[in-house]
Amino acid sequence: MDEPLPLSVVVVAKNEALTLARCLESVRSWSADILVVLNDTTDASESIALANGARVTHLPWQGYRDTKNAALALAQHDWVLSLDADEEVSPALRADLVAFFARGDHTRYTAARFPRKVWFLDRWITHGDWYPDLSLRLFRRDRARWGGDKFVHEKIDCTGPVARLRGDLHHYSFPTLSAHVAKINPFADLFLQQHQARGTKFSVVAAILRPCWRFFRAYIIKRGFLDGYPGFYIAHATAFAAFVRYSRLYEAENHRAPRL
Repeated sequence: MDEPLPLSVVVVAKNEALTLARCLESVRSWSADILVVLNDTTDASESIALANGARVTHLPWQGYRDTKNAALALAQHDWVLSLDADEEVSPALRADLVAFFARGDHTRYTAARFPRKVWFLDRWITHGDWYPDLSLRLFRRDRARWGGDKFVHEKIDCTGPVARLRGDLHHYSFPTLSAHVAKINPFADLFLQQHQARGTKFSVVAAILRPCWRFFRAYIIKRGFLDGYPGFYIAHATAFAAFVRYSRLYEAENHRAPRL
């Protein structure tokens, strides 16, 4: 490939020095613009970004949705590839992106989605709730914005046709079991905030049935059992996380001082 692709890679990060280099190395040789937006960062992320040819700017944290939208305004190209610091463009996905522009698909489509594959417990997870996890990350920034909830589960809202690419985006989200377990409570906090804002009340039926359904869907319907023990762990942990989230509603509604 003689010319870099006419797109901006945009990464929003905070203290991601351990993963940022891998992310940027996967795009630096073929993207026309790389922008790393840091917020309240105290580690070596900035120097790593600069060493990999990225532009760096600092923005205050406004939640995932609003911070990512603010970062889009700083991109130099109409087409944007949005990445997290713990992600990596695989060679197969890179080839698909090159072909997307070479075929002129960027003149016919508004965006493109592709599967995201997680490395977990020393293997790639290719079934269950975690795969294919189709992610819309390539888009025209004049036809798309980050929407969804302000603080979690943000997603791209776009107008126009969306292409489907086959190559995987690699995701190194949980280097250890401890890292995965540590995410249960923060997501439960956000779940509680969201549902309290909506006026949702605790339901014992939901607290029992939702975790059971999550396990059955991930392990049986989506064939998580084909990923061996990691597949069983993911299905069980996903069910337990759902149980914790709904139990937090119960706790919030029934909290009172101890009787003396």
